[in-house]
Amino acid sequence: MRDAINDPSISPAERLAALQDYLQGSPSFPPFVTESNNHVHTIYSFSPYTPAAAALRAREAGLMVVGSVDHDSAAGAGEMAEAARLLGMGAVTGFECRVYLNTADEVASGNAPLHERKLNNPDTAGIAYMTVQGIPADKRDLVAEYLMPIREARLRRTGAMVERANVILEGLGAEPIDLDRDIVARSQFLFGGTVTERHLLAAMADKLIGRFGRGQALVDGLAKLGLNLSDKVADQLSDVDNPHLTFDLLGVMKAEFLGQIYIVPERTEDGGECPSMAEVIDVAKSVGAIPCYAYLGDVTASPTGDKKAEKFEDDFLEELFAELRRIGMPAITYMPPRNTAEQMARIAKLADEFGLLEVSGVDINTPRQVFNCEELQRPELSHLNDATWAMVAHEQLANVDLSLGLFAPDGPLAAKPLKERVVAYGALGKGIVDGDLTLDAAVAKLKGQA
Repeated sequence: MRDAINDPSISPAERLAALQDYLQGSPSFPPFVTESNNHVHTIYSFSPYTPAAAALRAREAGLMVVGSVDHDSAAGAGEMAEAARLLGMGAVTGFECRVYLNTADEVASGNAPLHERKLNNPDTAGIAYMTVQGIPADKRDLVAEYLMPIREARLRRTGAMVERANVILEGLGAEPIDLDRDIVARSQFLFGGTVTERHLLAAMADKLIGRFGRGQALVDGLAKLGLNLSDKVADQLSDVDNPHLTFDLLGVMKAEFLGQIYIVPERTEDGGECPSMAEVIDVAKSVGAIPCYAYLGDVTASPTGDKKAEKFEDDFLEELFAELRRIGMPAITYMPPRNTAEQMARIAKLADEFGLLEVSGVDINTPRQVFNCEELQRPELSHLNDATWAMVAHEQLANVDLSLGLFAPDGPLAAKPLKERVVAYGALGKGIVDGDLTLDAAVAKLKGQA
């Protein structure tokens, strides 16, 4: 039964039915803690978890709210939201994507001061990660339609990168990668999901394991690639019984090796794989969702092992916030476990100054990661929990009417400061999930606060 919850080969309805059956057995869950996670990846991008299994893991960690942000896909949103409901949790659903910070016209006219800067993307200057969160359920089909050509363009680029990877694999005497068999079939692309660089690296990792074998033979074979292995990672890779071997190896390859096969997404007339940030903001607002810039900040150590120590936005953060405000970005999301207290205090100060909502989350895409974010229990970060509950309410209320959304220009509380709106929506989100408020009652209460 539990295996079925995390079975990517069956339908979302079957996984949800398996979750219902599992809950009928009254499993023991820990008490809820003052934590949430709004940045979970599922099989619809790259992850060891189906949406239902991710929600279950979040509940087993005591989280109040779970949120999915698959790359270029919101195909798992319905399953995630329903699984969270069954588990008595709140949900915030959306997607993550890569965008050009500026439009081609802005670059050509010289009105793009940051387009040559490395932002939050280790691979390419001028390209940034952002999320779109709190998508109303009745707008998911529109989102899927918008993302379809982006997913297709990404698959084509992946095919070109496979050719580069195969040159390396064949030079080592390893079996080459077949795009359809080893990557597309491993993904949920045919069901609205996305093929990512991690799918390619996982396929490559499997080919290397097949070539060199498991245990110390694998570590010795990897030496031929010049990979930089820490003692911890070398121990993991040399463990013949390691159940997470593919994930551990692809994490090392992403940090140390991706640059040898990576192809930068091209900017095309129709937007291609990476539209402009302004375009995605407009799309998000048109469906009543909340677009967010994904702050990374200078990295000193990566908890997932897939990012090297590197400098990102911190040297020009004030300039970046000004540019985000100019483009129309209403929120910024970041990961408390990855940022220092000083970085988070700086973000909070600038978010307040520029009127941006602060959103938190922990990037989950490997089996070794924990879903908890203990930092959210610290008093100085309590506003991040309020923001999460506000987004829970936003997603459900905007599904009733877009004018009820947290950032709706004609919303009942539109005239109030953002902080007051967040507190009001947060209380509604908690009330809806706890069962103290029906959705109709929440609508009435919101309108009554105008």
